[in-house]
Amino acid sequence: MAGGVGSRLWPMSTPEMPKQFIDVLGVGKSLLQLTVERFSEVIPMENVWVVTSKRYKETVMAQLPQVPEEKVLSEPCMRNTAPCIAYVTYKIRSRHGDANLVFSPADHVVLDTREFGRMIEKGLSFTANTDAIVTLGVKPTRPETGYGYIKAGEAADGMIRKVEAFKEKPDEETARRYVGEGGYYWNSGIFIWNAATVEKEFECHVPALASTFSSLRNVYYTREEQAMIDAVFPGCENISIDYAVMEKSGNTYVCPVDFGWSDLGTWGSLHTHLPRDERGNAVIGGNVKLVECVDCVVCVQEMRLAVVEGLEHCIVVEHGGRLLVCRKDEEQHIKDWVGK
Repeated sequence: MAGGVGSRLWPMSTPEMPKQFIDVLGVGKSLLQLTVERFSEVIPMENVWVVTSKRYKETVMAQLPQVPEEKVLSEPCMRNTAPCIAYVTYKIRSRHGDANLVFSPADHVVLDTREFGRMIEKGLSFTANTDAIVTLGVKPTRPETGYGYIKAGEAADGMIRKVEAFKEKPDEETARRYVGEGGYYWNSGIFIWNAATVEKEFECHVPALASTFSSLRNVYYTREEQAMIDAVFPGCENISIDYAVMEKSGNTYVCPVDFGWSDLGTWGSLHTHLPRDERGNAVIGGNVKLVECVDCVVCVQEMRLAVVEGLEHCIVVEHGGRLLVCRKDEEQHIKDWVGK
């Protein structure tokens, strides 16, 4: 899923070039390219699909020449993850009724790709012949307030456990309680289920979406497909898969994982994956001199020289003529500030 705009990572990530298409980590590959690369170890490349916005299709194809154009699906407008998942599922199932599916955002980071592949295979084995929906739950390493949480219930199959509850992004006190109690996991937004299960769950919980995309069975894989998607997609409910299905279904399970995951949704989360000096500061590119700074992340790649003095727990980013200076504990508001 590669259609988001990554507004909280502004000003590096913009609607014109969102974070999934940027080499955020400075490794020579975009987050999208890294995502496809780690899936290539467990899923044949001919089975990889990308769903993105129409405006980004050419960018996707340029970055992923190994993915055939017909496997890059274009949304005419943003309607969140439920319509995205419904579109690709109904299309795939119209030809491959027994398909087993993994849905993943394109803008996440995974450090231990071998363990990632092992957990994906475990989830696929569990969902292949059941009505289960498996979500990967990341073992929390800190009381993070920027992620939703999953409370695990009774064991179901080895390490896979029934989901007891989905929890909204908590305040700091609640996040500390979750970490202290144990049994709570970050919601990674990576889901595994078979195509038949997807259709059943959509028909039960979001019948309007199910009706919209099931009505196109005779259009998928034809020259009329894009025109029909352009016509029906704007009328779809703007809703996430969590609200549409996950929180309503009785068939959700969580597979606890620990493979160095981050959604890189914020500068703070990016900060945790970067090399830091003895004062906890991280610098991304550019010529930067830090003076008496503590726990800051500074990204000024386009400047000849930047001097930052006396800041603590702050974010300083300059990109494309745009400048951001804010406290790390206020970064959840960045998308609101930029939108005004």
